[in-house]
Amino acid sequence: MKHADMPPRSLGPVPGEAARAMILVHGRGGSAEDILSLMEYLDAPDLHAVAPQAAGHSWYPYSFLAPMEQNEPYLGQALEALAQTEQRLLDAGFGRGQLYWLGFSQGACLTLEYTARHAARYGGIFALSGGLIGPPGTPRAYPGTFGGTPLLLGCSDTDPHIPRARVEESADVLARMGAAVDLRLYPRAPHSVLQDEIDAIRSILAQPAV
Repeated sequence: MKHADMPPRSLGPVPGEAARAMILVHGRGGSAEDILSLMEYLDAPDLHAVAPQAAGHSWYPYSFLAPMEQNEPYLGQALEALAQTEQRLLDAGFGRGQLYWLGFSQGACLTLEYTARHAARYGGIFALSGGLIGPPGTPRAYPGTFGGTPLLLGCSDTDPHIPRARVEESADVLARMGAAVDLRLYPRAPHSVLQDEIDAIRSILAQPAV
């Protein structure tokens, strides 16, 4: 079964009644329900939250640092699932300035790769423990601009899955593309969502949508 065939989960007001929307992307071994549980802490009652579900609870089989072709066709299918999720929200009447992205771990990697390939002035992008996908030396000539989109990139500086160098490279690439990058490297922190990240996301969500 393809990722796009899996039914997404949602929380909050329906699109016709919500002021904005967030796409939440779970990590390897996680689920849509898991990542949606973060909404309890974000204090955004006007936000329609939707989380796609990966088939088999994993978006792609190998490390995000593996050669791209090793993770196909799953990576391509995962990116298509995000594209379809975004398009449904656009069709429901949200502008991209009213759309927010949040991903954790494998979901953060996928979120960064998707938004880099489809850069726009989003409401915000929150990538928790992730980086752009591909082996060292992958070309990063993405088209488009983020136009000042707030982008939180948080990760432990000793994360066993996400090398610090890749997080810093991703921050540089995304900043060059016009994102307002807030890079937060946490000394010896665990591979998990941290309270400081939640506080930073809440701060961005407290600002009016563009």
